[in-house]
This record gives sequence, structure tokens and C-alpha cells, in this order.
Amino acid sequence: MARRQLAENPARIGAHGPWTRGLHADTCHLLYRLGLRAGQLCNASLQESGLRLRHYALLRFLATSKCALQHELSARLGYDPSAIVGLIDDPEQLGFVEHRPAPDDRRSRIVAATEDGRAFLRATDEAVLQATNELLGPLEPAERETVQALLLRITEAGLT
Repeated sequence: MARRQLAENPARIGAHGPWTRGLHADTCHLLYRLGLRAGQLCNASLQESGLRLRHYALLRFLATSKCALQHELSARLGYDPSAIVGLIDDPEQLGFVEHRPAPDDRRSRIVAATEDGRAFLRATDEAVLQATNELLGPLEPAERETVQALLLRITEAGLT
């Protein structure tokens, strides 16, 4: 809201202004904190494997698609394009992904999950599910479904 609008109608933002709101009323901060906590819980559940949530997300995406062009992964996963090669390196060293030239354009690279990568996902699904359950523990099952649906809607609308 522009300063002029605030000066003309301070009641629109409350008697004391938006800067007096507590952090509990700041949605961006709450989502940020929730994201940090989700990362901590999931990374702890994956710690034994040596991989992290970002690797799990890569494998989960690749397991549900035949393969992906390397440059597509940054947009689909929300990572900076310069970080994709580093993201692929660890799972590739473990044999969980293949990274090869695209058959129709040798300058492009294709990334695909291997059978070992799919087996890793099957082996870690329960641990990641437990981390999710811990994160969403205060919610009833119907509330969890609502949170999932709302997060998916927000993500599809603004993070693609």
C-alpha cells in the first residue's frame, strides 16, 4: 500500500500499522519456519543415506517421469540452474541416477532414475512419511489433506 494511501486512511491497516503485528500473524514468516522445520525433519530421516531432501525430491520427480532434460529440472524442482549439476552429482555417484547426452541434441543432458534410485525411494519412503507425520502431528487427518491440497494449489499457481 502506498504511503499516501496509508496517510489518508490509517484504519485500513489497523490503528498502529502493519509493523505492530506479531510474527504469528505473518504468513510468509510462518511458511518459512515451517519449511525450515520440514527440511530438518526430512534431512534427519535421510541422514543415514548421506543424501538430503533436495536429492530425495530429485529422485521422487525422476521416479514419476521417464527422464528429464537437465535444464528442465531447475524449473520443475525450483532450483537455480547453476545448482542442478551439483544436485545430480551425489545421487549419480551412488548409482541412483543416470546422466547422459540427449539422443536428439548431444549438447543437452538427460537425467533418469535408475532401478537402484527407485529402490532407495522405496527404502526411505517410510522414514520421510514419519517426518511428515511429525511435522503435521498437531493436525487432524482431514486438516492434513486440506493443507496438502492448499500447498499444491499455491505451488502450481506460483512456483512453476
